[in-house]
Amino acid sequence: MIPGRPVKLFKDGRNWALRISRDFKFPGEEAIVSKEGDRLIIEPAPAKSLLAVLKGLPTLDEDFPAL
Repeated sequence: MIPGRPVKLFKDGRNWALRISRDFKFPGEEAIVSKEGDRLIIEPAPAKSLLAVLKGLPTLDEDFPAL
């Protein structure tokens, strides 16, 4: 387990942000943030299933040739 360390918070437009050092890197490009009392918990976002990826694709409007 990596011990906690102080970080700097900064404003990004109307949002607050913080920079996470590479020591805390986890796989993926997305995360889930939740709050328990005064604690913020950052977890890796679950991997998207193939079905979820396929549902997100746009529909095709062209006809395919008959076989």
